[in-house]
Amino acid sequence: MTEPIGVIVLAAGQGHRFRQVAGADQDKLLADCVGRDGAVRSVIEQVLVNLPATVAKRVLVTTEDRPQVVRMAQAYGFEIALIESTGMGDSIAAGVAACSQLGGWLIVLGDMPFIRPSTVEQVLAGISDDGISVPVINGEYGHPVGFGRTFGPGLMALSGDRGAKPLFASARLVEVAVDDVGVLWDVDVPQALVFA
Repeated sequence: MTEPIGVIVLAAGQGHRFRQVAGADQDKLLADCVGRDGAVRSVIEQVLVNLPATVAKRVLVTTEDRPQVVRMAQAYGFEIALIESTGMGDSIAAGVAACSQLGGWLIVLGDMPFIRPSTVEQVLAGISDDGISVPVINGEYGHPVGFGRTFGPGLMALSGDRGAKPLFASARLVEVAVDDVGVLWDVDVPQALVFA
């Protein structure tokens, strides 16, 4: 792959399940957690730290009511795409549209702080123009997911809460076998802040 790949971090979801347990004023992206490197950072910072510095084009998609998340992402060299909706489809579409000229996109969920950097590198390496690169552990697909340039129009056409899974049906899937349970570990409730 000769064209650069962009990293798109989705950070617009409101985390309703997390707030039901932790309190309505608690943003899971700003909650502290201990990363796999032993350092205590917010969930979103753990996600940003785990992404390779070699990827020059970086976009974080979020809502305007998250100034701390915006500042954190900017400190890590991310451009910000602000959206009104919190649906995953809308987030993916906005992120890809912000850098549509690239050779592909790595879609990263902002509430998955425990993915190893080496896993991210493996998924990036699996991206090709007409393929989707996805980490697989024990037969289960995880995140992040890489999409080649062929999928740009389909990604930008997504809307609402539906993610990009429907695109898998017509794709050449590159299954990246990993032994990293972080690819399945999202922070939906406060108990998930502790990686075991």
